[in-house]
Amino acid sequence: MVGNPDFLTDTGQDQAPELQELESPEGELHLRFYVPSGMEFALPATGIKEVLEPSPNQITPIPNASPLLLGTINMRGRVIWVGDLGQFMGEAIPVNTDRAEIPVIAIEDQDTMLGLAVERIVDMDWLDVEQLQIAMNVPDTMAPFLKGEWLLDPESNKFLRLLDQVAILRAARWAA
Repeated sequence: MVGNPDFLTDTGQDQAPELQELESPEGELHLRFYVPSGMEFALPATGIKEVLEPSPNQITPIPNASPLLLGTINMRGRVIWVGDLGQFMGEAIPVNTDRAEIPVIAIEDQDTMLGLAVERIVDMDWLDVEQLQIAMNVPDTMAPFLKGEWLLDPESNKFLRLLDQVAILRAARWAA
């Protein structure tokens, strides 16, 4: 063997500090977002097919469909329904469609896909599911679609609620 490969002996002098100790994330990866009322929700990354930002004119309204549905979009040749998640959860305020782009989270289970229009996407975050609590003080219209909640700030009583994407996808409420 020629020379002294530092990566084998771990005696390299020019190792960057960030490479010496890599933190492993705690919990599971989730997408955090807001609905128009200001409530913050999360979805597990494993249930998300894609995050889109179509312009309102890319969403084709469908006559005689549920008022919860904004219409359909074409996602690389696949037509998917787009629904207003806030209104689906019982919120009075509809998602703002008078803007350049509407954040849409495409969720999928088996062969069923649905786009959820939301007000604003925050980011992806590692959340500890061990800290998940039973959702308290939630409207009856919302309760069947929650897996639980995390208490973010006890003083302001701020919660991050975890949604059950399969229950949302399979809900008969979309057809109403």
